[in-house]
Amino acid sequence: MSKIQSQTFQNWTFKACEDQEWMPAHVPGCVHTDLLKLGKIPDPFYGTNEKEIQWVDKKDWEYRTEFDVNEALLSSQHLELVFDGLDTYADVYVNEQHLLSADNMFRVWTVDVKSVVKASGNVLRIRFRSPINEDLPKLEKLGYALPASNDQSDVGGLGDKRVSIFARKAPYHYGWDWGPRFVTSGIWREARLEGWTDVRINDVFIQQNEVTAASASLTAVVEVESTQSIETVIRVGTDEQSWEQAVTLKPGVQTVEVPISIVEPKLWWSRGLGDAHMYSFHTEVIQGEQAVAESTVKTGIRSIRLVRDKDKAGASFYFELNGVAVFAKGANHIPNDSFITEVTRERYLHEIVSAAESNMNMLRVWGGGFYEENVFYELCDEYGLLVWQDFMFACSMYPGDEAFLNSVKHEAIDNVKRLRNHPSIVLWCGNNEIDSAWAHYIEDGGWGWKKDYNAEQRERIWADYEAIFHDLLPEVVEAYAPGVDYWPSSPLVSLSGDEKQHAHPSTSEGDIHYWGVWHNVEPFENYNVHVGRFMSEYGFQSFPEYDSVRKYAEEEDLALESEVMLAHQKNGAGNRLIKQYMDMYMHEPKDFPSFLYMSQVLQAEAMKTAIEAHRRRKPFCMGTLYWQMNDCWPVASWAGMDYFGRWKALQYYAKRSFSDILVSVDGTKDDVTDIYLVSDQLEPVKGKLQVRLIGFDGTIYREEEHEVALASNSGQQVLSLSQAEWLEGRDAATTLLRIDLKQDGASDITQEHYFAPSKDIALQPAQIKVTEVTENDGVHLVLESDVLAKQVWISTEAEGVFSDNFFDLIPGIPVKVKFTARGELQGSVGAVSKGGGHPGSFHGRLYQIVIK
Repeated sequence: MSKIQSQTFQNWTFKACEDQEWMPAHVPGCVHTDLLKLGKIPDPFYGTNEKEIQWVDKKDWEYRTEFDVNEALLSSQHLELVFDGLDTYADVYVNEQHLLSADNMFRVWTVDVKSVVKASGNVLRIRFRSPINEDLPKLEKLGYALPASNDQSDVGGLGDKRVSIFARKAPYHYGWDWGPRFVTSGIWREARLEGWTDVRINDVFIQQNEVTAASASLTAVVEVESTQSIETVIRVGTDEQSWEQAVTLKPGVQTVEVPISIVEPKLWWSRGLGDAHMYSFHTEVIQGEQAVAESTVKTGIRSIRLVRDKDKAGASFYFELNGVAVFAKGANHIPNDSFITEVTRERYLHEIVSAAESNMNMLRVWGGGFYEENVFYELCDEYGLLVWQDFMFACSMYPGDEAFLNSVKHEAIDNVKRLRNHPSIVLWCGNNEIDSAWAHYIEDGGWGWKKDYNAEQRERIWADYEAIFHDLLPEVVEAYAPGVDYWPSSPLVSLSGDEKQHAHPSTSEGDIHYWGVWHNVEPFENYNVHVGRFMSEYGFQSFPEYDSVRKYAEEEDLALESEVMLAHQKNGAGNRLIKQYMDMYMHEPKDFPSFLYMSQVLQAEAMKTAIEAHRRRKPFCMGTLYWQMNDCWPVASWAGMDYFGRWKALQYYAKRSFSDILVSVDGTKDDVTDIYLVSDQLEPVKGKLQVRLIGFDGTIYREEEHEVALASNSGQQVLSLSQAEWLEGRDAATTLLRIDLKQDGASDITQEHYFAPSKDIALQPAQIKVTEVTENDGVHLVLESDVLAKQVWISTEAEGVFSDNFFDLIPGIPVKVKFTARGELQGSVGAVSKGGGHPGSFHGRLYQIVIK
């Protein structure tokens, strides 16, 4: 069989173009990581070092390697040099012949080198031009600046000259309101030689035409390249069966379609609804009796559509998977590192397992980062996480010249083709927040950008926007990934072409980004007011835990307004806002470590309020994705999991609030406490709801039990209580409501509700007893308290997570938790943490208990 042969390159060196000394380099990598490994720059994430490293992006750099080519590869009819990723402006030379100029980080670059390379002594050299120096002339030529709010040009020493919008490069590299500014250059994905003879399969797409539980009608769309005219058979098979199509291949590239029909297919389901089953499709080109080319792809068979049906309230916005309306639960994903090649498979696995363990079923790949590595989507496929996939445009207006549009088109085709077999990807979205930020059809609307431009400029900028997001990108999705919906911008109402197009917090169609809480200092209670059809962004900040903060700060830096703390707070008013909200809802922390802990509790309480407000409105609201899942460096941010993968309080709270069956309490009405039952399961819920009024000393003042039943995949109010009747004059500051849903053969679903605001609750010093219990699945901790202990935090020396954490401990109601080490967690979805009170031993590890 004539197979595709490949060879990667070793022994890379690099240098600044103006220098003489070549230094060892790592590929894939970038200039910053290579300089760091050699000790040429300080740790970019430590202290205020970020600003000391801004010189790197002003220089040109080059990478070089020498290589030989083995005889089998050299004798191939076709020999190509393939770059899966060059960042960004690069000139490629082989044996000093210029073969390629690259200008888009997100594209695959391929060039024929058959006539250039020899058996030994070849030299590959790549010159990377400074993205800053490359794009400053484009800004000058345009004559006016385009909006790019998050481009931290001042940090980069450029004043107000924002050039990020000209480069097809990860926008967050230029800084964001949670990330540093490191404008990288380098070979960031694999570089290789690839050889083939006669025939090769370039691509296989398993197009899903119609899928039901009874049958799946598919088409294998096979892109084949041949050097000559030959009679062949294209065979596509799974473990169970195969399908064939006779075809005469002609010289060049052609597409062959092979119809596929599967009876009673094993469907791919998102987490919580069923198995995420994957099929492996093996494709061969058969000539005579011999397979002359082959390729294998994996995909999950499922039907998916974005449902936007008009109704009395406006229009729905939800994903229907295999005929089932899915309530999307999850978060927005950003890159896991400022330096992409530093993210290992283990780090990806930890994030995806953490999401699944937190009862999530969706992640949104946000448009200011990059099209993620294959392993990210493979893990989402495996763990049943739906992916809302943005194209890489965010919070900026972009040029619309022919060269830029052509680059974007090729970028989109490359990435849609690369990712289209992943069943997890259920939506392609044009951009993040640009439609609502510009708000073209509202004179004084949006973020105030339009005031800087005259009428002619406004129309030109908007026309360029429409060319990319209303024309080019949807055409690519339709052509290369039919069956998956396209959404032009998030948030958006619809493409109405008037003022009704642009989303706002009270929109009853499309998706919503609600930031009144946080940016506008609105109270947490407003999360109950602004509930849309799909809440695709909202969030609240906190700091990482003490151990994580000490990775970038010394003890003397541990003050809210210190230079280091401000350097690791990229949202200008962020630290002030955390303190302002803490003054509103909590007591004064006794010291800075306490402030760190309390900031996490504050964030978690905010997100609990939002998530449960959204879920209580099911089916009006059918999605809640908080901002954000992760961090790209150690920083105060909106993340629920810090840069080191340590779960904040938010992650544990989200796990509880995202539970497939939820008991939730709405206490926003005067003197009325409404109890809701929400289920995302496909079976009905039936059980007993136990409601107890308990004093903080454990005294049970009142207890009731109610039979409850709930239809599958639904939610409803099941009980309404009069607070005055239940309290009977007792102090609201010393009593709580404990609700337990009891079902046969299942663990209780629990919820606590407090009648008084958190700041007014009368807490007493608690004595917590901890007992170690060995069970079949390992060692557990059983915690008991003599009085109410709120937001109990258990931390360990080992990296990992607990089955529950940051929970309330009520006298007479023990809580049992299990610790799972980080590596063990990734072996099986089932528990996660780390952090700082009472030392003890736990399964050979030290742990500590912290209570509010």
